[in-house]
Amino acid sequence: MAYRSGGPKVLAIVLAGGEGKRLMPLTRDRAKPAVPFGGIYRLVDFALSNVVNSGYLKVVVLTQYKSHSLDRHVTKTWRMSTMLGNYVAPIPAQQRIDKNWYLGSADAIYQSLNTIADEKPDIIVVVGADHVYRMDFSQMVDQHIQSGAGVTVAAIRQPIGMADQFGVIEVDDEDPTKISAFREKPSDPKGLPDSPDEILASMGNYVFTADVLVDAVTRDHDLAGSRHDMGGDIVPALVARDAAYTYDFKKNVIPGGTDRDKGYWRDVGTLDSYFDAHMDLISIHPIFNLYNYDWPIFTDYGPYPPAKFVHGAHGRFGEALNSAVSPGTVISGARVTNSVIGANCRVHSYSELDQVVMLDNVTIGRQCRIQRAIIDKNVEIPEGTEIGLDPARDAARGFTLTENGVVVIGKGDIVEP
Repeated sequence: MAYRSGGPKVLAIVLAGGEGKRLMPLTRDRAKPAVPFGGIYRLVDFALSNVVNSGYLKVVVLTQYKSHSLDRHVTKTWRMSTMLGNYVAPIPAQQRIDKNWYLGSADAIYQSLNTIADEKPDIIVVVGADHVYRMDFSQMVDQHIQSGAGVTVAAIRQPIGMADQFGVIEVDDEDPTKISAFREKPSDPKGLPDSPDEILASMGNYVFTADVLVDAVTRDHDLAGSRHDMGGDIVPALVARDAAYTYDFKKNVIPGGTDRDKGYWRDVGTLDSYFDAHMDLISIHPIFNLYNYDWPIFTDYGPYPPAKFVHGAHGRFGEALNSAVSPGTVISGARVTNSVIGANCRVHSYSELDQVVMLDNVTIGRQCRIQRAIIDKNVEIPEGTEIGLDPARDAARGFTLTENGVVVIGKGDIVEP
């Protein structure tokens, strides 16, 4: 395919309609991509930052489930130069084709084909909105063009024993970039030719030649029995047509990246993985480094002043060790360790927090002890409360407990003294 001078015209589509049932209660009244992460971000900020850092400044965000806070965040935060024709546009489900809402990720694109017709791109980058990672999509686009693929699927290497957790890509023995099969959570996975103990797991990110994507989702719309899913239906259909290739994420090079966080990708689809991903942020040399200013994660955290740590006598030392503390928060005579604290929070005297993920506008009263917990927005913890020390008591109080013993308190939940 011949591209116009200056290179191909690229449109990015961010799939942000995820319900995130396994993240309940964090998704009780927000979509999964709108779940706060890392103190000041939303999950969608990672996908959008990767797209714009890659140089792609025409972006649509397809939303559906409980999308108000997501639409508001994207609209307020992600404002491009309209003079140059750049935009990030949230597009809710509109029933443009019939009376159905989005029936799957492929159907979301089918029902939004007008955005492709309006933009007339050569290449379409399709990404999920609920993973934590850094990726330069321009490198994947370059490989896509050179290979002549209809679709290129981003893949990350995982141990073969984890194959039943992913969509698994099997590659051609002679051409390791060509997909020979795409299988959902196989029980009998095939190892890679160059590494028999590893498989390639789909990351949910794709590069399409535009007319191939339009044709694929149009065919899929009328296909009986289809789940209308990008990974489950569109990619296998293109594999059958010999048009699907893969991009190995380990090849991706990020400016400012370190050996420690190279190739980092976390699917925060469960409460435990969400908690663990936060713990990845706060070591001295973090597993995922938020302080890479060559490839920044963009967001807007509001009009908050700097964080403040007060009191330094008579046993009232306001301190935070191995922790990330967001603007507007005051640690007042309390000790916080190994934690990520959101914006505009208050932690009062003599309280101790360890391994706590706290979202915005949370107040911790005096003499509380909290460990291994996720506390959503707008929660007040009464004086003297203990959380995470006695699982039976936590369960009796109605808190959510994960498989790994993390206690979760939902947005605005009332915590009795």
